Amino acid sequence: MDSENRMILEQIKKENDIKSLQEEELRQLADEIRDFLIQKISVTGGHLASNLGVVELTMALHLFLDLPKDKLIWDVGHQSYTHKILTGRRDGFEGLRKYGGMSGFPKRKESDCDCFDTGHSSTSISAGLGYALSREISGEDFKVVSVIGDGALTGGMAFEALNNAARLKTNFIIVLNDNNMSISENVGGLSAYLSGFRTADAYQSLKLGVMNSLNKIPVYGDKMVNRIRRTKSSIKQLFVPGMLFEQMGIVYLGPVDGADIRGIHKLLREASKIDGPVMVHVMTHKGAGYPPAERHPARFHGTEPFEIETGLPLHPRTKANYTDIFSTVMRKLGDRDEKVVAITAAMTDGTGLKRFHNMFPERFFDVGIAEAHAVTFAAGLAAAGLKPIFAVYSSFLQRAYDQILHDVCIQNLHVVFAIDRAGLVGSDGETHQGIFDLSYLSSIPNMTVMAPKNKWELSDMIKFAVNFSTPIAIRYPRGEAYDGLKEYRQPIVLGKGEWIYRESEIALVALGAMVKTAEKVCEELKKMGYSCSLINARFAKPLDTELLDELTKHHRLVVTMEENVIDGGFGEHILAYYNMKKEIPKVVTIAIPDDYVEHGNVEILRREVGIDEKTVLERTVEAYRKIGQ
Repeated sequence: MDSENRMILEQIKKENDIKSLQEEELRQLADEIRDFLIQKISVTGGHLASNLGVVELTMALHLFLDLPKDKLIWDVGHQSYTHKILTGRRDGFEGLRKYGGMSGFPKRKESDCDCFDTGHSSTSISAGLGYALSREISGEDFKVVSVIGDGALTGGMAFEALNNAARLKTNFIIVLNDNNMSISENVGGLSAYLSGFRTADAYQSLKLGVMNSLNKIPVYGDKMVNRIRRTKSSIKQLFVPGMLFEQMGIVYLGPVDGADIRGIHKLLREASKIDGPVMVHVMTHKGAGYPPAERHPARFHGTEPFEIETGLPLHPRTKANYTDIFSTVMRKLGDRDEKVVAITAAMTDGTGLKRFHNMFPERFFDVGIAEAHAVTFAAGLAAAGLKPIFAVYSSFLQRAYDQILHDVCIQNLHVVFAIDRAGLVGSDGETHQGIFDLSYLSSIPNMTVMAPKNKWELSDMIKFAVNFSTPIAIRYPRGEAYDGLKEYRQPIVLGKGEWIYRESEIALVALGAMVKTAEKVCEELKKMGYSCSLINARFAKPLDTELLDELTKHHRLVVTMEENVIDGGFGEHILAYYNMKKEIPKVVTIAIPDDYVEHGNVEILRREVGIDEKTVLERTVEAYRKIGQ
């Protein structure tokens, strides 16, 4: 793009600068933003399709709001890139999602214009309602707008918030960013007309006056009012797509074209006149302006660096990742066992269930962004005799902790949790790092927790889990599946670890993905003249206490290794077990500190939190030398 065409974008230095632009400049700015996002994300990777779809919507919101005084809350937040540009963070895209760089999600510590940290779905209405009620209590004067997508609206938490928002007596705007629903032009035109008519002061006064007058008529007045209300509701239900929200007590406006900046802006102004909650329905198009993203919005939801001309990845994968292995095994299990059913929470592609869905559609269930429902639904399937496998990202499963405990584990039901993205996931940061599942799952009675060392063990563990009889979870990392240690493939036995190398003095007891690191550490220790054993723990729960007892006979140092926070994790459980014994070895727990881990390259993050090969080696040698002193 030449300097003349870049001129508009370069005028945006800080929040509210967009308001100084002329009408004809807004269209050019939208084009420049799209070009900028495509250029930058093709290099850094990131969320592209969702951001391209909300360029005009974001511009209209910034024309409408006075930031940071007014409050704008993005649900999930992966569509906030244009918002970041319009609030003066354009230069931050050079380090987007890199360690120490700008987050791919709204962050309060990053800008005063980000009033709420997001990353998980269906939260914006609850948070916005909190701001709106705080405004009432404190007597302040600012607008509150929550933006939520049609996908995020499938989450039960969103409807819980809508139910409470209906009681609000002051203005609260909810923007429904709808990039999937199809509404015909005629219905859209009628609805837009009704929206403007319904918000007009004259109409509101007329309606109130008519109803008051009719109520004064003896005997028949009340009947006439009720008849009008019933008739009006039935007509609206036929023609107005927002009647669901209207019935909940939330005024519905729209739909409006998501590419129409002025149309959205006008509807927002009309929405601001309403005393109470109001939903503004905006029809957007994922990937708008970039054909590859328009054709394949799912692939460009969270993309790696790509070639702009073709949309193809710059660094295509050459080896299978753990999700691929899970996908293959699930397809085979579907063939072999008609009781196997698969569940996902709006992550068919991400969790590797697309092939299962294509081959066994009657046994596949996408419940939308509703993890809590997914778990209890799985419990119902299990209680009825099926074998449900819930494939879910580690950080998203946190949203269903109570259902795991109460609906699955108390009843000891055979639900399989296939936990993808366990451990450090990298660029998405704090809200997506899967570093808590070992702690929260291990705390629940009746739950069995496994983690594979390589791709073959993942396959064996899934098959073991499907033929189990009680709640069981398998956690595996994001990224390329480790294909080392192929020769070590002992049968999976409940609660039993696997000896890789059996020597003495130092024992590395590693779980899941940390076995690969432990293997390298063990090799380095041997080069340095130390005697070292390597154990693949396999199970975080139950612990292999027989193996742990055996270690005490020939080892003076036990090093536990896990990609999970230290509090309540695998290492702490081993330490607690040894503390009950009379003869205990020295124990070093290698785990992630009790903290949230920011975004960045996984290898960099591993060094920062101290679970990389070099740090583990140094801590092991230091601890062993102290024993000998």
